[in-house]
Amino acid sequence: MTFASTAAQSPAVAPAVVLTIAGSEATGGAGAQADLKTFQELGVFGIANLTCIVSFDPKDSWNHRFVPVDQQVIADQLEATTAAYGTAPGDAAGSPSETGRPVLDTVKIGMLGSPATIGTVANALQAGGFRNVVLDPVLICKGQEPGHALDTDQALKAQILPLATFVTPNHFEAESLSGLVITDVESLKAAAIRIHELSGAAVLAKGGVRLAGPDAVDVYYDGETLEVLSAPKVGEVAVSGAGCSLAAAVTAELAKGAMPLEAARTAKDFVTAGIQNRVASGAPFDALWQGGPR
Repeated sequence: MTFASTAAQSPAVAPAVVLTIAGSEATGGAGAQADLKTFQELGVFGIANLTCIVSFDPKDSWNHRFVPVDQQVIADQLEATTAAYGTAPGDAAGSPSETGRPVLDTVKIGMLGSPATIGTVANALQAGGFRNVVLDPVLICKGQEPGHALDTDQALKAQILPLATFVTPNHFEAESLSGLVITDVESLKAAAIRIHELSGAAVLAKGGVRLAGPDAVDVYYDGETLEVLSAPKVGEVAVSGAGCSLAAAVTAELAKGAMPLEAARTAKDFVTAGIQNRVASGAPFDALWQGGPR
């Protein structure tokens, strides 16, 4: 039996459609590649609009090589995606269009990389009518030194963070966004609360392996509910793609109609299984496998 005849006899229910606006990571462990694999595993139709190309340099201690995508190309991708799948005129966000097709109302924001890209994406978010905007806030400035890194981080905080409905900062990003030093679960809770106060978004602040103790601990807070999500650590070293996949899993679950806390719990379980079934390579880091939960 061919795929065509199977489809004709048993038409599938159209999946939810989700968009990631992120960078390409050449080894496949993180970025848009990780997002798309997560979307597929969780049963949603994933679209990637690329903002940059990142390739680690094996001749230079595997440091990042970063090439931005041209602003017009980014704008063209966003235009094509929203024209094809965005909310149709007269449709409510989250509801099928008059043609019966699913409506794109959920987006994940990953690495943007420059103030110019942040401006382009912010304009698209404001015009797109998105119900769910999941921000994985990729911050790159390690201090307060002037220059591109600081300008980029400040632009992200000023232009993208206020548009987010769900934010998934890692340990460093949670410290940067909250202005707090995070050393334990209590300070991680305080940071999650502070980030919610600043953004109005639900927050899943990730302690991961960076906090002492036997468990990888994350904290969820949405203004009402504060919940600690924990799972036994799998080693003491961060795994490539864990943060991207966590945010992508939250995105997929929200698109399917889950409540934010439910999405956070599912994402935590998904990533834990992916870390347990990690993929090794010649690089000095392992990569999460999105097929781990199978």
